[in-house]
Amino acid sequence: MAGTMPHAIFIETNADGHGSVAAYAAELPGCATYAATDDEAAAALPRRVERFCAWLREAGEDAPGFLGDNWYEVERAAAVPDDGGRLRRAAFSLDELPPSEAEFQRWLAWLELAREELAAALDAAGDAVPTEMLERIADQDVALAAALGAEGPAGAEGAEGADPPTGDAVDRLYLARDRLTDALGTAGPSAEGVRRAVRLAIADDLRAADELPGASA
Repeated sequence: MAGTMPHAIFIETNADGHGSVAAYAAELPGCATYAATDDEAAAALPRRVERFCAWLREAGEDAPGFLGDNWYEVERAAAVPDDGGRLRRAAFSLDELPPSEAEFQRWLAWLELAREELAAALDAAGDAVPTEMLERIADQDVALAAALGAEGPAGAEGAEGADPPTGDAVDRLYLARDRLTDALGTAGPSAEGVRRAVRLAIADDLRAADELPGASA
């Protein structure tokens, strides 16, 4: 009945390599919460969904409405180090389902909004930029782009362990995100890993924007 519709949650353990847990709203790629435990992450998700949808509407994007608070875990997986010691983020069964062209274009627009949100937060933070966090995002963007078939820098093999661009942390971040955006555009909605790449890129950009010094609560 209306008001009790179930909404799926995916749980990623060890999401940052230090034991934190991420909870993802399956119906909203990029909408996620992070906490010390799975219960805390899942409990925070309904409020995050509200904020995420409000953020989309404020930007002129269509956002679905959600009835009720019946959120439940349907799958969990762990982020694990790859052969090179870099953290490989979790993949879920839904990630294997290619989006429609309309969904893909809509999610690319959401990704651009998330990139703009992070860029604005970086500008506001000034010199108080956490280099490690930006490097982690740059590493991931390059890895996701490589998994989609993008060419890496000289000497890279195009695997998910490809090296990120050189330069300071902010420059590397912008170069890495451009590489991922180009890779997504080239790959298209039917490519393997597209849904996962968009989900992770949006979620982690928004998380970084929220955690930067001076970010609004």
